[in-house]
Amino acid sequence: MSRAQRLLDLMQLLRRYRYPVAGSELASKLGISLRTLYRDIATLQAQGAHIDGEAGIGYLLRPGFMLPPLMFTEDELEALALGSRWVADRGDARLGDAARQAISKIAAVLPDDLRFRLDSAALIVGPAQKAEGDPEQLLPIRLAIRRETKLVLHYRDQHGQASERVIWPFALAFFDRTQVVVGWCELRQGFRHFRTDRIISLHETGERYPQRRQALLKAWQAEEGVPPQ
Repeated sequence: MSRAQRLLDLMQLLRRYRYPVAGSELASKLGISLRTLYRDIATLQAQGAHIDGEAGIGYLLRPGFMLPPLMFTEDELEALALGSRWVADRGDARLGDAARQAISKIAAVLPDDLRFRLDSAALIVGPAQKAEGDPEQLLPIRLAIRRETKLVLHYRDQHGQASERVIWPFALAFFDRTQVVVGWCELRQGFRHFRTDRIISLHETGERYPQRRQALLKAWQAEEGVPPQ
């Protein structure tokens, strides 16, 4: 196993723990000596990883550390390039800009050979079909999902019937022609799906809904038979 792969495996292993884990346990899972583990921990810390702890106490990885560039494989770089191009072409303006900025930040810290592979990635996103509805409605929807706040929708169903719905949005699914908001509907007292091209207007209430987004998502996945992503 290369040293780069070993460091990546150590980072991935540390991410699984929310509490300090003994060095001996980490070394055992990685199949390396304790001395090698201590050296690898020191290397990651020098590269900016926020790993708290010391020998005899245990180690805990704090959030917010980006894997160093040497950790990206060619497959990972192609996936990043393809994903960012898809989002830039199909998201709202702010999300598209974020995708382009993110890939630019990654490219800026890559060594020359990897930057060339990223720039020359041969996986191309086909032209998007013209999306129906107002793409700028996606931003307040995304913010409401992030903040776990209720939305009021003025909505027209497939039969042309208009209604007002108060929903607890917790997911947004992207398709070529439209997007679908997944939420708990207070009117129907159940999970419902709302196509964004059928939303006449919407506004945020600023009121938090009473459950956590992840709990709603898991309940919906179980009800719909949707595997976790």
